[in-house]
Amino acid sequence: MSHYSKAPLEFTGLKTISLKERGGKVRASEFAKLYAKGASLTGWLDSLPRMLAGDSFRGLIAAIAAARAKQRGLIWGLGGHVIKCGLAPVLIDLMRRGYVSAFALNGAAAIHDFEIALAGQTSEDVEAVLPDGRFGSAEETGRDMNRAIAVGDREGLGMGEALGRWLETAGVEHDAQSLLLEAYRHHTPVTVHVAVGSDTTHTHPAADPAAIGSATHRDFRLFCAYVAELNDGGVYLNCGSAVMLPEVFLKALSAARNLGHPVNGFDTANLDFLQHYRPRVNVLERPHTQTGGRGYAITGHHELMLPLIAAVLIEKDA
Repeated sequence: MSHYSKAPLEFTGLKTISLKERGGKVRASEFAKLYAKGASLTGWLDSLPRMLAGDSFRGLIAAIAAARAKQRGLIWGLGGHVIKCGLAPVLIDLMRRGYVSAFALNGAAAIHDFEIALAGQTSEDVEAVLPDGRFGSAEETGRDMNRAIAVGDREGLGMGEALGRWLETAGVEHDAQSLLLEAYRHHTPVTVHVAVGSDTTHTHPAADPAAIGSATHRDFRLFCAYVAELNDGGVYLNCGSAVMLPEVFLKALSAARNLGHPVNGFDTANLDFLQHYRPRVNVLERPHTQTGGRGYAITGHHELMLPLIAAVLIEKDA
């Protein structure tokens, strides 16, 4: 005999419904299809389950392809990891194929790209050099980036254009691997968005804080102009920036709308190996409140997901 005062509920009178009447959010017709040898990446795309990430990936591909076909804005926001894991050639190729209207970089992405152009290598071992203060002290990086920014600012250039122009005139060895340089040659805008103190180049003796602030603010205003062109079918992709670019994007969107640009009905995506708070709310959710469009969260390693997206786009375009 139980010591408890209440007895368990009896289920004999519980009302049931038929499985067909209840329905279900998951249907067998939406399951993955088997991949057939030789079906190509287009066949692989069609074989994905028509739900969850499968639908998101397919939807993002369709949105990018439609934006190019309609000549709407296609902006790629890039964090540092995207560059240092070797994806500049993939992005450069997409640019040449018409899948880019502008690139937006945080400071880390610009530094990694600049170092690749100069020396064919980047990404120092922070743990090894931080104890004695050598972290971020590369002479060529700090000297040349800061000089390029200062000279460019005096001539009315934004940071991205100033860095691309400096690399072009310097005759660097690894030009084909530099997004800054190849975009400059292609006349595709690159904007660079920094916060003073966030990048290693800000500690170099050649750093000109006034030029840094002026050049990155000019780039922000240019970025706003490209965000204004996302209306009715454009796409903004945030790739690997957890804080800086999601914040910059939201302010740019608000500024464009405030100035009378109807930036509605566009799509956004966040590509990262973790889905962080700011990209989720600032890129995927808030921009579409009451204005249409869709946000796609694609979770995975950049070095896998970006080449896969590029390959599917190229395959569908063939």
